[in-house]
Amino acid sequence: MKRARGKRPPQTPVQRALGLLVRREHSRRELSRKLVARGLDAEEVAAAVDRLAEAGWQDDDRFAESLVRQRAMSGYGPFHIRAELGTHGLDSAQIEAAMDSFDGDWLENARDLARRRQGEDFAADPVRRRKAADLLARRGFPGDLIRQVTRLEDEW
Repeated sequence: MKRARGKRPPQTPVQRALGLLVRREHSRRELSRKLVARGLDAEEVAAAVDRLAEAGWQDDDRFAESLVRQRAMSGYGPFHIRAELGTHGLDSAQIEAAMDSFDGDWLENARDLARRRQGEDFAADPVRRRKAADLLARRGFPGDLIRQVTRLEDEW
């Protein structure tokens, strides 16, 4: 017996949420917002997200650690990443734990970003040094790190 094309039964909130989670990690707030925006009932969404969290499919701590790694590797600094984690409804303890889990070097990340954007010898040119400092500030790196990156090489 052949199934009629295009006549799938509607997905449950759990199935819809799981479909989002298999693509990438989502915070509880983000997952709920997306499902409600797709027209699902808020109470059913809350129950579905709770069920997936209990089963280990959704985990805010895992989401936070993943986001920190992704953003740091994309050239964002700790201030930017902390702010973004806050928009996902994570509390300060979760944010601190995620930031502490990052085993990279913020200084090296900032240097790499400045060199990629302004060239290897950017520190010798005051204009390019200022542009590098502005970029790093916009990307959420702290002032002391920016000063370390943008000073002349013979001062290192």
